[in-house]
Amino acid sequence: MNQEANTNEEACRPCWQNCAAELDNGILAIDKMEDGLAPLDKHATGIRQLITGFEACYHEADKEAERIAKAVGAGRCPKQSNARPPKRKNELQNSHSILSSWCENPATKGTKLDVGGISAEQLLGFIGRPSPLKIWQVQRVVDKVSQALDPSSVYHNMASELGDYGEPGAHPVGEHYKDAAEFLEQTKEIIIQDTVDGREAKMSLAMAIDMLEPCNWDFVGSIVTLLKAIGGELRPERPYVCHQRNLKLSPLCDRLVTISNTLVVFWKGERTTKDIDRDVLASLGAVTPIKRWLASSLDKTIRLQLEASSDFWLTFS
Repeated sequence: MNQEANTNEEACRPCWQNCAAELDNGILAIDKMEDGLAPLDKHATGIRQLITGFEACYHEADKEAERIAKAVGAGRCPKQSNARPPKRKNELQNSHSILSSWCENPATKGTKLDVGGISAEQLLGFIGRPSPLKIWQVQRVVDKVSQALDPSSVYHNMASELGDYGEPGAHPVGEHYKDAAEFLEQTKEIIIQDTVDGREAKMSLAMAIDMLEPCNWDFVGSIVTLLKAIGGELRPERPYVCHQRNLKLSPLCDRLVTISNTLVVFWKGERTTKDIDRDVLASLGAVTPIKRWLASSLDKTIRLQLEASSDFWLTFS
């Protein structure tokens, strides 16, 4: 994932877990800044935790980057809310309502709901003629959306054992579906053939459902791809997006690059001909050692995520 060479292949500090596994020279320099500031107060620690939680694939990643930058300027974390943005909450609720109703009665028609402008009729049309296997597969999508709407609702992975940051063995698979072993194996054997950053790639339907994320920038597109795959369309025109897979297709990338450029101007104190945001720069205020460390950490995190190699996703099936 890391693009800057470093001969010392030590593991990164936990605060870099969302963007790097091995140290590079840039991370080493930022870590030295941190060491020179110790001990850190609760405000600096809290802002660094926000940076560790940043994900460029988030559907409001641009707003989140701006929010963190403003926190750096203010010297304290903003008030946080666990509530989902209204638009995304509506997409989740409507997805759940449309698909769960279909699972209960595949003959159901006539709902006026839509998901991101795609009507219920269109969505259900992607599935095609119902069958016990298709109903079981759509129910797994419903389970994934249910978990997003209600954290107490548990989704059981079908294929992926990885945790949020690629750690193996985080999700034991198979045992929960022992009473539907045939459906599970059939779902693993269905292969979506698409591309990752323009290169041919494959992912099983089981893995793709496991990877569906309610906070991803292309949640609606992912739902469409999954329903079409369940219906038998395994070569989607639009590549499947999940986590940082096909992140370069995100319409937020250019904005994130601009924010990153702005952070560079702030923490390095250098002029640039690249696009920057004057309002974000002004929100950072005067440079201090703590602000410089935090701004460089956010800049580095954004760049590592946007520039990460896509090789991992080519074989992740």
